[in-house]
Amino acid sequence: MSDLYLKLVNTSLGKTAAQSLGLPSPTPLKRWTRTDQPFTAGNILIGCASGGKAITELGSTLSASAAMLHHASNTARLTDSARAGTKAIPLDLTTELRLKFSALVFDASGIKDTLQLRALYDFFHPTIRQLASDGRVLVIGLDPAICKTPAQAAAQRSLEGFVRSVGKEVGKKGATANLIWMAPTASGQLDSTVRFFLSPRSAYVSGQFVRITKSAKGTNAVSPAAPLRDKVALVTGASRGIGESITDTLARDGATVIALDIPAAMEQLEIVASRIKGIALPCDITTTEAPQIISDFVQEHFGGLDIIVHNAGITRDKTLGNMPEHFWDMAIAVNLTAEELINEELTNRELLRENGRIVCVSSISGIAGNFGQTNYATSKCGVIGYVEALAKQLKDGRTINAVAPGFIETQMTAAMPFTIREAGRRMNSLSQGGLPIDVAETIAWYCNPTSAGVNGNTVRVCGQSLVGR
Repeated sequence: MSDLYLKLVNTSLGKTAAQSLGLPSPTPLKRWTRTDQPFTAGNILIGCASGGKAITELGSTLSASAAMLHHASNTARLTDSARAGTKAIPLDLTTELRLKFSALVFDASGIKDTLQLRALYDFFHPTIRQLASDGRVLVIGLDPAICKTPAQAAAQRSLEGFVRSVGKEVGKKGATANLIWMAPTASGQLDSTVRFFLSPRSAYVSGQFVRITKSAKGTNAVSPAAPLRDKVALVTGASRGIGESITDTLARDGATVIALDIPAAMEQLEIVASRIKGIALPCDITTTEAPQIISDFVQEHFGGLDIIVHNAGITRDKTLGNMPEHFWDMAIAVNLTAEELINEELTNRELLRENGRIVCVSSISGIAGNFGQTNYATSKCGVIGYVEALAKQLKDGRTINAVAPGFIETQMTAAMPFTIREAGRRMNSLSQGGLPIDVAETIAWYCNPTSAGVNGNTVRVCGQSLVGR
């Protein structure tokens, strides 16, 4: 369903009316449009606190972009190797700035105590107003869980509060702010995540943090235009909405996709599979035979899987006191139990290949809860717990992560009452709903072979919703 308010307030008359009435004026988001476009462009400013551990890798990644790079000369100086790698132009932040920046990138990984947090102010205070519409703020820090001292852990954890607040301040211009927490030896795993957060692919992801670990399994460089070439992916709930967008996006990135949905959706499923040159698999994932049916199909046709996306999900809403037991059982079976059983069968039969990817679709309801959705919220929160636990057990470069969508423009949200729908759209830092492609792009980043250090995360695709954490 089209967001008429978003279109109206971006006309000259609508903008004037919104300003006079004190109404939000969301900026239309720029999304990824073609496979050969650079992941970022414009002017990018890089800063670094003393002792930054990520700056050299950042320089290498950003040098491959179409951006004009600048480094902040009045924050801690970049090392000679980092400066050479970025080919960055020095920029004195004590003078008046006239440039507009498409991204502000700051390496805070060297901050060891709370006094050194002043480096954040020194870098962002003179520059944040120069962030362009649809701009990006990205901060890189160290994972507080593995910091050596309480003072360092406090300083690094405080980056989360900083980034979440910045996201709320810049969201009115369609800009986002995100945080990467890396392990001390994981700077070599930053590339795919930096590219994602600085690109239009992350248009509806803001106020989020991602933990990056050092992968025990090496990954080969991939083609930016087709990073999933020669990969086989299975997507459940693929016939429409978010699932359809996931299949399109993985196929765009080069994967051969098995599109799975219930037999009743076979007609639409075949249309989707035909369009992407994939293959349709009708299957009810809640049956006891489903894990074996899926595994047999994968083994017969492809010999194994590289990617599985557990997108299938249902809602059966009722307040707890009025909820029939089959509503509860069905939500848990589809949204949670089926994922566990399918993964177990594929793993036991060694059908998930080395460097394989498992992605589960959770929900903001699983994080914040929702009236009349005790069954749905229980199942979707369970997905997060499952991902965090299984991430510690996977080997040979395999990873598991989750996405938690917020308000996404789908047939389901189009059927909501007007007031609830409008509240869902506006109650986030970007003041608009997301699109299915926003969820799909986040999943495609997880699935990238070079995202081997991204494991056990749940990223909300919600425009930094005001609901939940």
